[in-house]
Amino acid sequence: MNVDNLAINTIRVLSAEAVQKANSGHPGLPLGCATMAYTLWAKQMKHNPKNSKWEDRDRFVLSAGHGSMLLYSLLNVFGYDLSVEDIKNFRQFGSKTPGHPEYKHTDGVETTTGPLGQGICNAVGMAISESYLAEKFNKQNFKVIDHYTYTIAGDGCLMEGISSEASSLAGTLGLGKLIMMYDSNNISIEGSTDIAFREDVAKRYEAYGWQVIKVADGNNIEEINAAIIAAKKEDKKPTIIIVKNIIGYGCLAKQGKASAHGEPLGEENIIALKENIGWNYDPFTVPEEVKTQMESFNKEANVKEVTWNKLFEDYKSTYPELAKEWELWFSGKIATDLLGDESFWSFDKPMATRQSSGILINRLAKLVPNIIGGSADLAPSNKTYMKDRGDFSAEDRSGANMHFGVREHAMAAIANGIYLHGGLKVFVSTFFVFSDYMKGAMRLSSIMKLPIAYVLTHDSIGVGEDGPTHEPIEQLAALRSIPNMTVFRPADSKEAAAGWYYVVAKAKGPVSLVLTRQTLPLYEGSGKRALKGGYIIKDCKKETPDVLLIASGSEVELIYKAADELKALGIEARVVSMPSFELFEAQSMEYKESVLPNKVRTRVAVEAASSFGWHKYVGLDGAVISIDHFGASGKAEVLFEEFGFTVNNVVDTVLRLKNK
Repeated sequence: MNVDNLAINTIRVLSAEAVQKANSGHPGLPLGCATMAYTLWAKQMKHNPKNSKWEDRDRFVLSAGHGSMLLYSLLNVFGYDLSVEDIKNFRQFGSKTPGHPEYKHTDGVETTTGPLGQGICNAVGMAISESYLAEKFNKQNFKVIDHYTYTIAGDGCLMEGISSEASSLAGTLGLGKLIMMYDSNNISIEGSTDIAFREDVAKRYEAYGWQVIKVADGNNIEEINAAIIAAKKEDKKPTIIIVKNIIGYGCLAKQGKASAHGEPLGEENIIALKENIGWNYDPFTVPEEVKTQMESFNKEANVKEVTWNKLFEDYKSTYPELAKEWELWFSGKIATDLLGDESFWSFDKPMATRQSSGILINRLAKLVPNIIGGSADLAPSNKTYMKDRGDFSAEDRSGANMHFGVREHAMAAIANGIYLHGGLKVFVSTFFVFSDYMKGAMRLSSIMKLPIAYVLTHDSIGVGEDGPTHEPIEQLAALRSIPNMTVFRPADSKEAAAGWYYVVAKAKGPVSLVLTRQTLPLYEGSGKRALKGGYIIKDCKKETPDVLLIASGSEVELIYKAADELKALGIEARVVSMPSFELFEAQSMEYKESVLPNKVRTRVAVEAASSFGWHKYVGLDGAVISIDHFGASGKAEVLFEEFGFTVNNVVDTVLRLKNK
């Protein structure tokens, strides 16, 4: 047996043994895909196991994340910081080898995958970043950005609608350095894919504008290698390599069957597998011949990075200003003191927060040049278009405005990939109600703590005539429930500036900026104080207020005016703007007590959305003016009146609480 085949079988056996030891996992994909994955990593992929963060490395995404043991075995065999002991602890609490690959948890893992199809979109995003950064930084004789993005996807990934969205866009954009290796094994959990998936994938991808290459034998190293070489020669189209694999290959009792997918092979079948492939080593062994070959690979890989490092040193000497930009962009920091730049925070008239957000985006486009983003075909409504920054397309890689088309789910997942690549800050946008379509990718942004800006406009029943299908009710509560997600619903333009400042300068995870269609006033004293999440925007003369009025967004105007009405009735009210629960909860107990003193039990919160989540601020003695049902079609002012979002209702609610 030659060393390549020995290495492939090492990957197979390590994977099967780890799943068996854990008594949990998916052995079918690692057994079936070992040859094509090893061929890619050993023969074609540019990577250095001793430095998994090398900027010009090829990116690899295991979209079919359930086959995580394939990736862990590759990482171990190739010499990344993942030991055999880590392999033995597969799926155990606290181990480096969780059930699905996790970003920043395991050396060499580029993105968290598992929900099928998401990884394909991440790969599209990474390929977008590569082409944008290459256009920005590459000069004649200095190709400092020159790498490919590879992904392994399965039948399940291609069944998910998100893969169609992303693949269609990738073809439109002509992402020639994106290569998908499709594990076509005709098996899903429920049996043959024929029960639900009979389409011609090759024709589908041809229609998307991809190059299609077929590999008839997934265990033929030469055929697979030739396919990857051919894929790399096509620079105007992404490529899908359709590889006919056998799920569970080598385990004769289970190969080609659904039972190979998601359950351990069993001790007897492990023994039979080893006999079938001629494996005569102790459990969890990497043969010395394989280790020797990997040492040789690592030396060559290191030489490639050393050569690139020398190129970059020369680049710094020749293009010092570009090199400084490079270092800033890849650091994730910004060069501008936005907090001290009053021009960033200033607005001279009332406007909708979607409009002020558009102004802020264009201010940021000049101050933070590595910001890139776009909308799901709604930029004129979302106000997200950056002037003088061009449009990213197959013809122009320098444009910073992305046109994602009506593809919300893929848009969010592509944004994750753009950020994960490194070098860029990214935002995406749609109507708030369509955040439902983005939820899977937003959740992954949150798991990975990626500072993606989600610009979500048309934030309430203020949408008006479009009716309940377009009026978000439950979405604020849904996004607030996601760990690591910061939801920011500004009450005016200066609070919107605080939200954007937080996104680009402070955020350690995704931020949802929830913005109005309707015009909002400007408040004295708003702005930077909103970074506390909740603050006193208008206070009373009494040290201890009679009532606390709390709201976010457009409803702050109601409680602001209601406080004046209550004062005329002899009731002293404190008005609290609460743009972000998450930022408020991050403050000290002393600060929170200073804003919402515990001894003030009469409290009213107002928000034109579900009441869910507000009760922790109003308590058992307070009330929430909200809308816990779907909206209706009609003029916005009529709907607000009809559903109780009026100054009179705020006043009446306070009086009712006071008279209990």
